[in-house]
Amino acid sequence: MRIPLPTWLRVPLAALFITTSTVVHVTPLLLVAILKAAVPLRRWRHVCGAILIFIAESWITCNTVMIRVFTRMRLAVQIDATLRPDGHYLVLANHQSWVDIPVLQALFNRRIPFLRFFLKSQLFWVPLLGLAWWALDFPFMKRYSKQTLAKHPELAGRDIETTRRACEKFRHIPVSVMNFVEGTRFTPRKQADQQSPYRFLLRPKAGGVAFVLNALGDALHAILDVTIVYPDGRSTMADLFADRVPEVRVHVRELPIPVELAAARYDTDPAARERMQAWINELWAEKDRRIAGLQRDAK
Repeated sequence: MRIPLPTWLRVPLAALFITTSTVVHVTPLLLVAILKAAVPLRRWRHVCGAILIFIAESWITCNTVMIRVFTRMRLAVQIDATLRPDGHYLVLANHQSWVDIPVLQALFNRRIPFLRFFLKSQLFWVPLLGLAWWALDFPFMKRYSKQTLAKHPELAGRDIETTRRACEKFRHIPVSVMNFVEGTRFTPRKQADQQSPYRFLLRPKAGGVAFVLNALGDALHAILDVTIVYPDGRSTMADLFADRVPEVRVHVRELPIPVELAAARYDTDPAARERMQAWINELWAEKDRRIAGLQRDAK
């Protein structure tokens, strides 16, 4: 239930709530992570891993409650999928705002396994959160520019190896691997710079999806294709806490794992790269049409 408050009071109270919740949850989370690392016994690590997930899900629940109490944001959700907390999912979504993350967490928390995102390596240094993501086995990816790779060709393929190592950890536990396929948040300028063929989306990148499928394909049981729409325009976290996000529309559908693509070697087979990119492009064309429909339904 939303508590009506003026913006000047709502924003600092929300910030205080989030900060307090973060400290309260991250402190025991880091202690358990240290205990997990200190005793290299499989059963012990399994127990510690379950405790870490419990703490993280409690953290998400508190943040979701905070959003419901301090904002009027309504989630209009259509789910064409059977969600399982013991499943193994690859979750694909368009990316418009940082608000996407609390929306996805509110929607999926405890309904599917804990969402793990591939993060830029620089995010490791975010106070408290960086260590929390590390403790929860979020993969950190280091991107290299073309100039750096030209000077240091030995760095080529490091991201691929990071993806594979991360996925190996996930093979034997329920997991949801989250991938924002566009690689960055949507803006009209980025759309124009890319000459994107889609009305509401950037061009999708197939590499991350291909490597996760290749590393985890036989361990995954489904893909969750998520479409996120802000009918009143793209929103920032500041908009959320200022109570300027009245509604978010989300569509979730379940897709089978494309076995022929999961078995292909994306990094060494040019034909496999073409097939994977064609599959992602078609998925994105359907998503573009779906966004148009969700926008119409909101009017």
